[in-house]
Amino acid sequence: MVINLSEQHSLVSNWVGELRDVEVQSDRLRFRRNLERIAEVIGYEISKKMPWEEKEITTPLGISNSKVLKEQPVLATILRAGLAMHNGLLNYFDKADNAFISAYRKHNPDGTFDIRLEYMSCPDIENRIIIVSDPMLATGSSLVKSIQYLKEEGNIKELHIVCAIACTVGIEYVSRAEPKATIWCGDIDDEITAKGYIVPGLGDAGDLAYGAKLQG
Repeated sequence: MVINLSEQHSLVSNWVGELRDVEVQSDRLRFRRNLERIAEVIGYEISKKMPWEEKEITTPLGISNSKVLKEQPVLATILRAGLAMHNGLLNYFDKADNAFISAYRKHNPDGTFDIRLEYMSCPDIENRIIIVSDPMLATGSSLVKSIQYLKEEGNIKELHIVCAIACTVGIEYVSRAEPKATIWCGDIDDEITAKGYIVPGLGDAGDLAYGAKLQG
C-alpha cells in the first residue's frame, strides 16, 4: 500500500513545497523542521492503524477509560539523512525503541554505485511493528538492503516506510521486495536520473539538513 499525503491539499504539501524551494533550502533549521513536521503527521496517521487497548486512567476526580497503544513500535532510520524525520516520529512515539543503520552509496568510476552497510544498532525486533524513515525514496536500493539487514535480527510483524518524497521507480522496487509494507510519503515524483536522483525532487536531503559532505 502506498499513501501519498499530497494527493489532497494539506499543510504537508506546503512543507514539501518549502523543502523543494531553493530559496528556502538555505535555511537548514527550517529544512530539518519541515522534515520533522512531515514525519510527525505521518506518525499520527500510522498510530490510527496500530493495535490499541482500553486502560483505566485515574484522574484527580475519578476514573477515565482511555484508548492507548497496545504496544510501542521500533523506529528505525538510515544515517544521516533520516535523522530529522526520525526525530519527528520520536516526538510522537516518545516511548518507542530505536534502531539506526549506516547505509550509503559507494559510487564507481563508471557512474554506477553499490550500497554499503557498515553499522547497525537495534533492540529486539522479533514480532515488532517497525517504522523506517528515510527522506528520499529514489531507487529504493539502500532502503531494501537496510530492511533486509534488520530482518536478519528478527521477524518483522508490520512494516511502515516513511519518506518526504518518493519516486515511482523506487516505490515499485520496494513494493516487490516488501509487498506487505505500507509506504507513506509527502509526495511522489515520476522521474529519476541515471545517477539515481529524483527529479524534480529537492536535491541531497542529507547535505541540505546537515551540510555538504566531503565523501562522494
